Amino acid sequence: MTCRYSETDWRDVLYNSVRACPGNVIDAAAFLTKRRGRSMHAETLRAKLRGVDGDSVSMEIAELLTEWMQDLQRPDALDWLHAFNARFGLAASVLGVDVPQSQQDAVQALQRKLLENTVSGGRLSELGLRTIADGKVDGLEADALTAQAMGEVRELMALVEAVRIASGKGGAS
Repeated sequence: MTCRYSETDWRDVLYNSVRACPGNVIDAAAFLTKRRGRSMHAETLRAKLRGVDGDSVSMEIAELLTEWMQDLQRPDALDWLHAFNARFGLAASVLGVDVPQSQQDAVQALQRKLLENTVSGGRLSELGLRTIADGKVDGLEADALTAQAMGEVRELMALVEAVRIASGKGGAS
């Protein structure tokens, strides 16, 4: 039987991110064992990530897994945290990353962000229209639409940062 993982449940997002890493849950468990000085078997970690039999991941483990994924330079390392924030109607953005070296570079970065946002807005609209075409919104559709919308919120926050940098008001430090 295939398990369906949500794009908006932070535990599912964390599990999917860990599984997508080189060495997946096995290497993650080895990292946790080394960092915590306490043995963590891969199947124990898998059960915690999947919430099997009421098991769950502690915030400490989630933090360490995030650190491990960031060390691997995974672009999805913070996705679980975005999903967690979205659950409570919050959004977070990584600011000050890729700060342009010149004013011209800053303006070009702003232009790139504007175009990216236009593309994302189109995807969101297309997904939303497809979702409501039958007059109802099921759980999977709601999940996908929420994930796309929250991704766009993060892109808008990055756009705001790009405007600040291009205007000479600087980035978050």
